[in-house]
Amino acid sequence: MAEVAAVVSSGAGSGRRDPAGEERWEADGDPGLTGSQREVLERCLHALTHAKNDSHTLAALLLITRLCPASQLDKATLRRIFEAVGLNLPARLLVTAIRGGETSSLPPEELLSLGTALLAALSTDPNMASHPQLLTTIPLLLGILADGPTWSQLSKSKQGPNQSDQDAAAEAEQTGRSQDDEAQSGSTPLPKTAPKPEEASPTPKLDKAMASDCYQILTAVCALPRGPDQLLSRGAVPALCRALEQNQVFSEERGLPLLGCLLSGKTRDKAWSKHPAELVSLLVRVSKDFTQAKDQARLDMCTELLQFLPPPGGVAENEGLKEVVSGLWGELRPMLQAKLTAKQISPILVLSACLLDLYGWEPVGPPKFCCLLVNRACVEVRMGLEELPGTNLSPELQHTLTGCYRIMEAAMEQACCQAVVQSGAPPKPAISGLSLKQSQQVLRVLEEAFSAVIYHLQHADHTRYGDPFIFATFRSLCSWLAEETSCLKEEVTGLLPFLISYTKSQLQSGGPDQGLSDWMSEMSISQEGAAWTGREPLRYLLPALCHLSAEEGPRKVLLTLDTPALLVEFLSEGWSSLKGKGGAASTRDSGMETACSALLNFTVTEPERVRKDPCFRSLESLLSEALPVLVYKPRLLVLAANFCTLGLMICRLKPEAAGEPGQRRFFSAALRFLRGALHSGSGSGPSSGPVVVSPAWEEWWDETEELWKLGLQALGGCVRVQPWITALVLEEGWLKHTLAMLRAGSALPDPHTQGALEEALCAMAEQNPLCKQEIGNIMKTGNDEGALSCMGNLRKSVGVK
Repeated sequence: MAEVAAVVSSGAGSGRRDPAGEERWEADGDPGLTGSQREVLERCLHALTHAKNDSHTLAALLLITRLCPASQLDKATLRRIFEAVGLNLPARLLVTAIRGGETSSLPPEELLSLGTALLAALSTDPNMASHPQLLTTIPLLLGILADGPTWSQLSKSKQGPNQSDQDAAAEAEQTGRSQDDEAQSGSTPLPKTAPKPEEASPTPKLDKAMASDCYQILTAVCALPRGPDQLLSRGAVPALCRALEQNQVFSEERGLPLLGCLLSGKTRDKAWSKHPAELVSLLVRVSKDFTQAKDQARLDMCTELLQFLPPPGGVAENEGLKEVVSGLWGELRPMLQAKLTAKQISPILVLSACLLDLYGWEPVGPPKFCCLLVNRACVEVRMGLEELPGTNLSPELQHTLTGCYRIMEAAMEQACCQAVVQSGAPPKPAISGLSLKQSQQVLRVLEEAFSAVIYHLQHADHTRYGDPFIFATFRSLCSWLAEETSCLKEEVTGLLPFLISYTKSQLQSGGPDQGLSDWMSEMSISQEGAAWTGREPLRYLLPALCHLSAEEGPRKVLLTLDTPALLVEFLSEGWSSLKGKGGAASTRDSGMETACSALLNFTVTEPERVRKDPCFRSLESLLSEALPVLVYKPRLLVLAANFCTLGLMICRLKPEAAGEPGQRRFFSAALRFLRGALHSGSGSGPSSGPVVVSPAWEEWWDETEELWKLGLQALGGCVRVQPWITALVLEEGWLKHTLAMLRAGSALPDPHTQGALEEALCAMAEQNPLCKQEIGNIMKTGNDEGALSCMGNLRKSVGVK
C-alpha cells in the first residue's frame, strides 16, 4: 500500500508525466494514446470497475498511472475513472489522515499525498471539480495549505471561528463514517490501528507535491462559474492569507494569484465585506513587496496590485489602509516624473486611477504633481484616440485609456470647483493648494483630451454600442459635460445624435453584453451594486441634458431627436420602480429629479411643443398618479417638488373647460403640497412672528425653494386659463390656510416669496368672486403691519385701499 501511495502521488496528481510519456508526446504531437496503450488502459479500467475492495482499486489506479499521466487522459476516460473510483475514496483518505484519534496502517502523510493526488487528477474535469463531494474537501485542503498537514487539523477546525470551515469539516467527517456503509458494495474500510500516545509524530512539513495538488484542486474549482463563491464561502480568503503569513510552500507562487482571482472578480465586494482585516494585512504585505521591488519588477507589480485594492467605499474608515495608499503614492510620484515609454506608463496610470477612487486627491501629493498626473493621462488619451477612423485599439490600450478617463473625471470636478469662484464661503478643493492658474491649465489640457474623446465617438457606429470601451468613453464625456458645456459647443452639439441614439439603444435593450456587464463589475461603476438595467447611460447624460436643454442651439437638436419622450420614458420607469418598493420607497433618485429639470426647460422654452407632443400628455398622466402618493413621502420631498412644479407649468399651457378626474386629483395634491412649505412661526394671534420655512421642508429648502416659488407662479397661470381650479382652492382650504398664515405672520422670508404668493392670490381674486371676497375681508380686518398688508397689487385686485 505504501508503494501504491507513493507511485500514485508521484504520477496521478497535477498532470506529472514520466519521461517516456513526455518523449512520446513531443515526438508524435498527439495527446491521444497508441493502440497498445489503449488496449492496456481498457483492461485497467475493467479491473478498476470490478475492484472488490480499496486495495484492488488502488492497484488498478497504480497501473493506470504507470501507463499514462492524468494530463494525457481525455475527459471520457477521466469520467470512467471517476465513476469507478468516485470521490468518496480520496475524501476518506484525507479524513483518515487528519483524524485526531485514529490512523491507518499507511502513514498519514502517504494517505494525504494519495488523497490529494487523486482529487487533483479528477478535478481536471470541470464536472468533477463541481461535484458536491469534492467541494466538501475544500476546508481540509485549505487547512493543509495554511497550517501544514497536521493530524489534529479536524479537531482544530471544529474549534475555529470560521463556521464554513466547521460545516465542511463535519461533512468530510460524515464522508469518513460512510466507509462502513460501502462495505456492503465491495468497498472495504481502510485498516485501523490504535495510536500509541508516546508515538505521536511531530507535525510534518508540507511537501511540494502535496501543495501543488491542493492548489491544482482549488484552482480548478475557482475556474468554475460559481467557483469563487464556493471558495469564499468555505474560508479560502483567511486560509490563503494565513498560508502567506506563514510562508508555506507555493503560497507566493500559487496562493497569491488564487487570492487575486477571488479579489478581482464578482466576489470582490463580498470578500472585502467579510474579511476586511485579513485583506488589509494582505494589501500591506503586497505593498511592501512593491516598495522593495526594483525597476521593471516594480512596473510589473503595478498590475498585480490592482487585484488587491478594495472596492471604493467597500471598507469602513481604516487608518491602516490610508497609510498604505499614501505610501503607494509616495512610490508612484518618482515613477510618473521619470521618462517612460507608453508601455511603461500604462500600468502606473491605471493604478493611479484606482487609488484616486479610494481616497481622492488628498494623499496624491503636492498640486504640481497632481497637475502632472492629469497632464500625463490627457496626453495618453489624445495619443490613443486621435487615430484614423477604423483603427482598432488593442485591449491593453483600451484598459489604459479607461484608467485615464477616471483620472480626468476626478480632475474635472476639482478643477471646476476651484475655477468657479462664487460669493460667500471660499471653495475648498480636494487638491489642496491648487491655484486658479493651475486650475485653468488643467481645464485646458482636459479640453484637448475631451476633444479627442468627441472625435472618437463621432466615428463609433451602432455596431459598437455593446463595446465596453464605448461605454467607458461615453461615461467620461458625460462627466465633463455635467460640469462644462461652454467649451467645444459646436462639437458637442454635433455629437448629440450619437449620444441620444446610444442612450436609447441601451435603455431599450434592458441589458448589456456579458463583456460590458463584467467590465462594469471590474471597474466598480454599477449603481450601488445593482444589476445593469439599461438606464445607466441616460443617468450619466442627464446633467448634460439639463444644461443643453437651456441653450437654444442644442435644444433644437434635442427636439429633433425626440429627447422629451426619452425623458418621459425614463421618469415612467423610475416611478414604476419606486412603486414596486412600496413603503421602502424613501431613497432619493437624483436621476429622476434631473430629468424633471430638463423637461422643465423644454416646458418653459417650447410651449407649442408641449401643447402638441403626445409625450407631455403621458407625462401629465404620470404626474397625476404620482404626486398624490409623493405628498406623503417626506424623504422624497425634492422629487415631489419637481413633479408638482413641472405639472403646474404644463397645465398653464393647456386651457380646459372643466377639470378631468386626473387633473382634479393632481391639483388637489399640488395645493396640499404647496401650502406645507411655510408657517407663521411660534405664538398665536396677529403678528405672532415672521413667516418661516416649515420643519418638514427645512432640510430640503435649498433644493426646493426655487421650485416652490415657480410652482406658485405657475398655479396663478393655471387659474387664469382654467378658472374651475378656484373652486378646488376653496374646497381644499388652501386659500383659508394661506390668508391665515399671512395675517398672523409679521413678514415673509424674502421679496421673491412675497411676489410668488401675491401673484397666485391675485389670479384667484380675478377669476372667482368668492375668492375676491374672502381675501378682501381678511385684508380689511387684518393687521396693518402683517405680511398681507405689504401686498399692494393684491389690495388693488380686491379693491382694498
